[in-house]
Amino acid sequence: MVTETSLSLFPLAGVPLIEGGVDLAAVVTSALETSGRSLVDGDIVVLAQKIVSKAEGRLVELAGVTASAQAIDIARQVDKDPRLVELILSEAQEVMRVRKGVLIVRHRLGLVLANAGIDQSNIDHDGQPRALLLPVDPDASARTLRAALAERCGVDVAVLIIDSLGRAWRTGTTGTAIGVAGMPALLDLRGREDLHGRRLETSELGLADEVAAAASLVMGQADEGRPIVIVRGVEHDRRDGSAADLIRPRHMDLFA
Repeated sequence: MVTETSLSLFPLAGVPLIEGGVDLAAVVTSALETSGRSLVDGDIVVLAQKIVSKAEGRLVELAGVTASAQAIDIARQVDKDPRLVELILSEAQEVMRVRKGVLIVRHRLGLVLANAGIDQSNIDHDGQPRALLLPVDPDASARTLRAALAERCGVDVAVLIIDSLGRAWRTGTTGTAIGVAGMPALLDLRGREDLHGRRLETSELGLADEVAAAASLVMGQADEGRPIVIVRGVEHDRRDGSAADLIRPRHMDLFA
């Protein structure tokens, strides 16, 4: 999977605070110039979900949200703002768990998330409570950026949009791919042989998630201000995968 003796990851400097309508391809190319870097074929451009959501206008003022009766009822149980709960419900296919301080839903993208992935950190509230929703279609966002970078830079790169998500049975978050373009999200190793010639029967590698986790270490989680990371040295097919490939089908979920 790694073509070099070591995997290279470098964050881009000079990324401004992102506002709605910003051209992310222009942001990436400007940050590359500021950082004294250039892209090469096969690189993976990894972006934090927050800057994609901001650029796509997914920042919502809670003052403009009207809470439904269901949202008000759940808000009492979880001790959250009813307007925030209304946004969570609007992004959810299904409510999975309701506990004090915890609201777990199956997001419309298929991900099982706390608060539907809606975040209120690292955004400018400007005196009014706001919330940032996930992109409408992160795979499409990644494909659009990949095409724009190919046009601007003349290179064939992959693009990942990542978020920090919790994991079942594990404490702590890790970088996870929610949007993928230009590389497979899931690598099927079944049928290959191990070191002793035994055929692999169940092995599937979450390639996009592994890259996302590595990039997340470089990005940081607080005030580091490094939302774009270039990953170099990962061997991958240059084709469009989908983050949906990483979601276990409901009929295979033993805990549903």
